[in-house]
Amino acid sequence: MSVSTPLLDTIEPDEPPVKLSGNISSAKASPNARKPVVLTPTNRTQGSQMATTQSDAESGIAGIFRQSAHPMALFFLYFFRISAITIYVISGFLTDNYVLSTVMVVVLLAMDFWNCRNVSGRTLVGLRFWNQVDDDGESYWVFESRDPSRPANSIDSKMFWIALYVFPALWTSLLVVSILKLGLAFIPIVILALVFNLANAIGFTYADRDAKQRWANSVVGGGWGLGSLGGQLITGAVQKGVGRMFG
Repeated sequence: MSVSTPLLDTIEPDEPPVKLSGNISSAKASPNARKPVVLTPTNRTQGSQMATTQSDAESGIAGIFRQSAHPMALFFLYFFRISAITIYVISGFLTDNYVLSTVMVVVLLAMDFWNCRNVSGRTLVGLRFWNQVDDDGESYWVFESRDPSRPANSIDSKMFWIALYVFPALWTSLLVVSILKLGLAFIPIVILALVFNLANAIGFTYADRDAKQRWANSVVGGGWGLGSLGGQLITGAVQKGVGRMFG
């Protein structure tokens, strides 16, 4: 190698690069080519979310009956009342027999009235009332209540009072609808339903107030050892407070 020869001229070049033919961007995709799968984050528990807390597990109708101490009494309390309203509302669409629908509604109302006063009220909240006539012919109400040391189940008590006050409001709205639609034939049924429902609501309200007053008398009757004057003062204060709350 001569000294004057440049170094670059003595290096043999690599193999010539192979020129690629065609255009990748213009190549047609195969009809059987599989489309790419794009993974996107989703929440699969939106439609069927499982209960994660105790409150979620105990919610709903099934949870109410599970927590109830007397589920059968609670079931029939709502069964008779819902059935009476349902038959009254849909009877005009199912049959033209006015007598049949009226008899069915009246029978359900009577069964609900007896069940609520004699079974549901006594079992669910420990209350009972009835009207009694003495030897002189005077009529008066008698109230019975459960021993305060045995409180009612909270779910049973809550659902009982809801049924006692909600259904009279529903029948009142149906009475307004009947009057506006001039459905005079159905007004007597609604009035009978209101009489039955309001009788139970008023009776159990007074029975509950009487039970609370007697409980207050029994608790503070002795004045917690403060003597007769202290007992009278505390008893009067508690009775006045109970009277303002429930009277």
